[in-house]
Amino acid sequence: MQPRSISLFHFTKSMEVLKSVIKEGFWPRYCLEDVQWQGISSNEFIAFPMVCFCDIPMSRISEHVGFYGSFGIGLTKEWGAKNNLNPVIYFASDNPLHGAIRSLTSLVLDLEEQKQDVGLKNLRYILAHSKPTHGRMIISGSSLTKDFYQESEWRYVPQNDEIEEYLSYQDHQTESKLEANNYITGKLCRLKFLPSDVKYIFVPTDAEIPSIMNFIQSELDYYPNADIKLLMSRVTSLESVSQDV
Repeated sequence: MQPRSISLFHFTKSMEVLKSVIKEGFWPRYCLEDVQWQGISSNEFIAFPMVCFCDIPMSRISEHVGFYGSFGIGLTKEWGAKNNLNPVIYFASDNPLHGAIRSLTSLVLDLEEQKQDVGLKNLRYILAHSKPTHGRMIISGSSLTKDFYQESEWRYVPQNDEIEEYLSYQDHQTESKLEANNYITGKLCRLKFLPSDVKYIFVPTDAEIPSIMNFIQSELDYYPNADIKLLMSRVTSLESVSQDV
């Protein structure tokens, strides 16, 4: 059994979201991240714009989809590398590696303003790809503790001067601000792919396969017929996959 999949998976709870991804690409949205482990007393959560993936092997996928949803898509890691996706950096505890990040932050804060701005932007980009091995996440307004290291997460964090690098917890909780900033990332930072990049399209059961097949045929007819057939060949159900692992 391979410790990691050769594909990058993204799962969601909704057929409509999956169809939107297939047709329009991935939409980076501001997601709250537990930053308490960074030792910043003024912030417990900060929201970075991102799209999350994982390379969990198929033999361990059931727990992941049970939490995040059973509609999904798998793409090649070559596509991921080309689009600047990166595995998350996991910090085990308040150790020397974490101390090195804090030391870099202190050094940057002592720089002149222009260099400080560049340094902080780069540090925030690193931290947007970082997580504690164990930490908290907000689900439907409630905080729960999760073993993040088991998720084998990869991220796409867009870099664009016209979007906010992050939102404070307060701004994320303000619906109008969150919607406005998500709208901008959706307009400027969509993560696109071609049919040849797709390895899997997942639905929960065999009963949902006709719906996604019909969608591919009717809504993606701007692709050549060979690409349509390729996408349709990638459709499978987790119900079927679970019988083989």
